[in-house]
Amino acid sequence: MSGETIGIISGGVIACVLCLWGNLRGLRRRRLLADTPTSKVLGVFIGMTELNGTAEAAEPLTSFLAGNSNVHYAWKVEESWSRTVTETYTDSDGKSQTRTKHESGWTTVANGGESIPFYLQDDTGAILIRPEGAQLDTTAFFSETVGRLNPLYYGKGPAHAVADSDGRRRFVEEGIPLHAPLYLMGRAQEREDVVAPEIAASPDADIFLISTRSEAKVQASMGRWAWLWGLLGLLITCLPLIMVVAEKAQKFPEVLLPWVGLPPVVFAMAWVVGWVWMVFNSIVGLRQRVRRGWSLIDVQLKRRHDLIPRLTAVLDGLSSHEQEVQTAVAELRTQSTATTPGSKGADPMGVAGSLRAVVEKYPELTAQEGFSDLHSELVQTEQRVALARSYYNDIATEFATRLEVIPDRWVSALIRMKPEPLFNAVAFERAAVTVDFST
Repeated sequence: MSGETIGIISGGVIACVLCLWGNLRGLRRRRLLADTPTSKVLGVFIGMTELNGTAEAAEPLTSFLAGNSNVHYAWKVEESWSRTVTETYTDSDGKSQTRTKHESGWTTVANGGESIPFYLQDDTGAILIRPEGAQLDTTAFFSETVGRLNPLYYGKGPAHAVADSDGRRRFVEEGIPLHAPLYLMGRAQEREDVVAPEIAASPDADIFLISTRSEAKVQASMGRWAWLWGLLGLLITCLPLIMVVAEKAQKFPEVLLPWVGLPPVVFAMAWVVGWVWMVFNSIVGLRQRVRRGWSLIDVQLKRRHDLIPRLTAVLDGLSSHEQEVQTAVAELRTQSTATTPGSKGADPMGVAGSLRAVVEKYPELTAQEGFSDLHSELVQTEQRVALARSYYNDIATEFATRLEVIPDRWVSALIRMKPEPLFNAVAFERAAVTVDFST
C-alpha cells in the first residue's frame, strides 16, 4: 500500500471523526435548549438559564456604518478584485499545457466592532448580561455595495486599495440593536458589585448563546447543521463504495476492494454508540436540573421565612417611633391652642424635650414608605416562589416526557429512570408567613 493511499485513508478517517463529533455536538446542544424551560428575569436562579426579553442599555453604542443604537455591533469593508492568470498543467497524456483563466473575489480591507454589558428586560425585571465569550447570533442592518464616486467608499473605507481592484466596495454591518427582542441561553452567577444575578461566560457552561432569532428558529438551525455534519460523514465513508459502483475500481487499490462496504457500517455503529452516550448524558443532566428545581423552591421558601418576619419587625418598630412623634406633636398642638398670650396655663414647652429627642433620633417619618416597600417585597417574594414552582413543574414535565418518548425511552430503560413527581400545593405543608402588626 503506497504512502499516498495511506494518507488518503487517514485523511478520510479524521474527516469522518470530525463530522461525527459535529453531528453529536449539534444534537446535544439542541436537546439542551429543548430541555430547559424559559424563565422570567425575576425567577433567574444560579445555573443554566433560558430567557426571552429585550436588549436595554443606559448608554448604548452608536454603530460605525448605520449610526444606530446598539449593545453590540460588528462591521467590515470588502473590496472586489479580478485578474486574468496563465497557468501550466499536465493533461491526461502527460503533456504540459498552458491555459488562461479569470479569477475574482472579495478581500476584507477593514473591519471592527464593539460590545458593552447590557440588560435583558422582560415584564418582571432586568438582568445584567456580559456578552464577552458568547456565541452571538446577530441581525444584519446595513449592507451596501458602492463605487469610488460614492462618498461612502472613502468616507468609511481605507484610502489604500487591493491589487487588481475593480473599484467596488461592500459595506456590511450587523449587531444587536437597542430594544431588540432576544433569546438567551447561558449560566447565571452572582454579581460582584450587588446582590443580584448576572449571565456571563463560564467554563462550566455547556452553551452561552445570545440570539436575535426565536428559540424555535435557533433549534431548527442547530438541527439542520447537526444532520448536515452527519450526512457529510456518511458520504465520506461511502466514497469507496461509490467509486466501485461507478466502475472506477481501477483508481482504488485491489487489496481494499473487499472492504469498501465496511466504512459506512463502522460509521453507523459509531454514530449509534455516540447517540446513546449523548442521550444518556442529556437525560442524566435533565434529572439533575429537575432536582435542582425542587431545591430552588426550598431556597425561596427559606428566603420568605427569614426575610418577611424581619422586615415586619423593623417596620413595626419604625411605626411605633413614628406614633410617639405624632402623639408628642398632638400634645404640643393642644397645649399651644389652649394657652393664650399673657394667661396662665399649660406650658407648651413641657413636651418639647421629649419631642426633640424623638425627632433627633428619627428625623423623618417613613412608616408610610416602609409599608409600601413591605408590600412590594411581599409581592416580589410570592412571585419568586411561584416562579420557582412553575420552573420545577416545567422541567419535571419535560423530564417525564423524555422518559416516555421513543427512542429516549429505550435509553432511560437501561438505567431504570423514573419521573419525578410534580409539585402539589395541596400536599405542601409549609404555610405562607403571616404579617401581623397587632403585637
